Amino acid sequence: MTLVEELRARGLIEHSSAEPEKVLQVSRTVYIGTDPTADSLHVGHLAWVLLMKRLGEAGNKLVFLIGGATGMIGDPKETGERPMLDTKTVAKNTRALKAQLKGILGRTPFKMVDNADWLMRARLIPFLREVGKYFTVNDLMKREIIKKRLETPDESISYTEFTYALLQGFDYLMLNERHGVDLQVGGSDQWTNMLSGVDLIRKRLGKQVYALGMPLVTDAAGKKFGKTEGNAVWLDPKKTSPFSFYQFWVNLPDAGIEKYLNVYTFLPLSEIDALMERHRRNEAAREAQQTLARLVTETVHGSRTAAQAATASGALFGTTPFSELPLGARGIALAEAPSVTITGKDIEKGFPLVEALIAGGFAASKSEARRLVEGKGITLSGMRIEDPERKLSLADFSNGYALVRKGKQNVLILVLK
Repeated sequence: MTLVEELRARGLIEHSSAEPEKVLQVSRTVYIGTDPTADSLHVGHLAWVLLMKRLGEAGNKLVFLIGGATGMIGDPKETGERPMLDTKTVAKNTRALKAQLKGILGRTPFKMVDNADWLMRARLIPFLREVGKYFTVNDLMKREIIKKRLETPDESISYTEFTYALLQGFDYLMLNERHGVDLQVGGSDQWTNMLSGVDLIRKRLGKQVYALGMPLVTDAAGKKFGKTEGNAVWLDPKKTSPFSFYQFWVNLPDAGIEKYLNVYTFLPLSEIDALMERHRRNEAAREAQQTLARLVTETVHGSRTAAQAATASGALFGTTPFSELPLGARGIALAEAPSVTITGKDIEKGFPLVEALIAGGFAASKSEARRLVEGKGITLSGMRIEDPERKLSLADFSNGYALVRKGKQNVLILVLK
């Protein structure tokens, strides 16, 4: 299977400025850009980072452009202006993104550049003469987001955001002249901006360069992964813990799971087909989700952390005995799930289970806690509890821990001290 055939089979090509077979028939110098509007990438970005990794492993040279200058403006979004960041914040975010890219790409060689190197030095009149004259206001106003903003009551667009396409086109021109870049990739929402660079280089230099657009990856509700939609799952472990990151993938619905495996993993297509066949025969086992969660968490956080997150998940939501967790996985579980500490003296006095439910946030009052128990909605150390007057005993604990469950997804850890 050729590179293009695999990219097509994985659903990674939506737009192309020329036939993809022509574009990728020789090794290219490929770039993708991102503005440092946050101090972390998220899983929406991860899709194109992994696409770049595929291209790099196929023999193409990789250039990642950090928008140290364009990040101070922001590309137009469907509603409202983006907040303008100060130089200190942009610099901090840029450093964080560079570190994340290095961690994900590993040994895949790449170059990182910052468009602040040329845009912050650009002079207005030369820029307008050498770049602005190749763009028409007519064309810019026809672009979907700009058109929508102009046609929406109480909406407008500033000149700053209106000129973003010129800046992105100029980026491609500078990268072509300085680094020999001849292919840009990006999400389909950036397609018209990507073509700006292709057209500018053709008009200014008489060269043919290319662009490839990949489909936006969306969640189960059809919304793209990103900050604007409010559903960002961050790659920074301080913003989204590795456990929560793992849980995001393992809890995805069956619909679309094959697409995520194609986009976010390097499993051979034949293995994905075999995995999905097994998954369809026994969806309750969620083998596809578990495989996806393990592989993506390994890519972002490393194999050791991924294994600990999977083990902790198995104890909190699966059949792994909590008391048998290794120290690292136990620490993750205790950090992620609510816990209540109970002393031996509490047990001796007769500590009611309903009070533990209240202390752990499972109920707001004793009456609500009793109703949960009477409704057979509570298990303690794997046993269904039906007596609302049930007291905790030492026998409920194993190695100092007991697990209380409310339904399938709500877990409370009791810690005996």
